[in-house]
Amino acid sequence: PWLADHAVAGTVLLPGTAFVEMAVQAAAAVGCGRVEELTLEIPLVLPAEEVIWTQVMVGGPDERGQRTIEVYARTGAEWTRHATGLLGPDGPGGAGLADEFAVWPPRDAEAVDTTGLYEGLAAGGYGYGPAFRGLTAAWRRGNRIFAEVVLPGEDAAAFGLHPALLDAGLHAATLAGLSGSAGLPGSGGARLPFAWTGVSIYQQGASALRVRLELAGDGSLSLAAADAAGGPVLSAESLGLRPVA
Repeated sequence: PWLADHAVAGTVLLPGTAFVEMAVQAAAAVGCGRVEELTLEIPLVLPAEEVIWTQVMVGGPDERGQRTIEVYARTGAEWTRHATGLLGPDGPGGAGLADEFAVWPPRDAEAVDTTGLYEGLAAGGYGYGPAFRGLTAAWRRGNRIFAEVVLPGEDAAAFGLHPALLDAGLHAATLAGLSGSAGLPGSGGARLPFAWTGVSIYQQGASALRVRLELAGDGSLSLAAADAAGGPVLSAESLGLRPVA
């Protein structure tokens, strides 16, 4: 039911973070520890009264141990490919992230007012229901923004990283002026994540996160997250966004 809490321009869509979760689970099933890349080609609309079938296909390993991944869905007879990418062996460990999140709130960071965040997003076409309204606090230091997010009323234990929780972490980029440069909400039309690079999960089932987003010169974001005690949960080397037609 929480999927109904993610609407863009009045249409309920599967969040891009759910495709990441599918890729993470598929990677684990075939002995890979990293999503090297994942490109979301077509948004997956979730009609209220229809059954949607999904299929995740993983190829055999190449000489470097990497495997292709494709995500398909259908409501009728025709399958549509919604995402494609590449899985790989374990990447760099998350040990360095523990030091980054050990002191919280981060030193020398300025608190950011989050009042009215979700009202502003709604005005920009983002219909986030209760399950996706998880951002509770934020700070800024230079081109980095830090945030605390929680998962309201949902069970995180069955997920590598619950899509609603990860999605809420991305909402922090709309604060403190990052959105205009990164092409995120608030920069002239709805935009959604479409290209993930270098995604690693270090622990499963987190229900709260400490998040760090950093803006790169090309307008993409890098992302790191830890649990409420500072233990590494996720890192993503790059995340690109694009407008939704």
